[in-house]
Amino acid sequence: MNILLAEDDLQLGELVRFMLKKKGGYNVDWVTEGEDAYDYASASHYDVLVLDWMMPNGDGIDVCRDLRRDGYSGAILMLTAKDAVEDRVAGLDSGADDYLVKPFEIDELLARLRALTRRNYAPIVEETVSIQGIDLNRNSQTIHLGGESLQLSPREFQLLDLLVQNKGQVLTRDLILDRIWGYDADVTTKTIDATVKLLRKKLDVFGRQDIIQSIRGVGYKVEE
Repeated sequence: MNILLAEDDLQLGELVRFMLKKKGGYNVDWVTEGEDAYDYASASHYDVLVLDWMMPNGDGIDVCRDLRRDGYSGAILMLTAKDAVEDRVAGLDSGADDYLVKPFEIDELLARLRALTRRNYAPIVEETVSIQGIDLNRNSQTIHLGGESLQLSPREFQLLDLLVQNKGQVLTRDLILDRIWGYDADVTTKTIDATVKLLRKKLDVFGRQDIIQSIRGVGYKVEE
């Protein structure tokens, strides 16, 4: 399960992220500002968003409302110290699917996350995005052109998917490293360059290794 955690309390955020990984086995991206939460949720697929109510640069209510306005249909769980009925109503009316009051037990958070992934979601269907005639299948992590298909590694697929979702924009190496490996991962930006090299080699089977453009000293981008 892929989780986006938006929590500006560094101690709590670190603890929740650690416990979600340890006890739930989840992949967790952690951000501390509302603006980042919106950007991450818009650019990548998450099974559940866990949004703190009070954050700088956009609180959880604003992020939730903006995502729903823009058509986001994934599950959203709101975290807050506000426990008045009107606050709960405000959270749910903004588009949240569930609401958990601080302080909370990790086991209850895990149970609510499991419940959200079971609730109101249709069976998985093929979800594809396209770039220059190549289809990316997010379920199988394969790419297709005509009758040909290639399997990508998880990192290769995540990197290509991230670039495609932000086509036309230059993504810095630091941003890619943070989004794909995590800001505290024990890797360097050279890992990104090596992954791009492997990815281009696979794309060359389709004659499309030039899809990924290098921006000298900055990062990478793709164009439609």
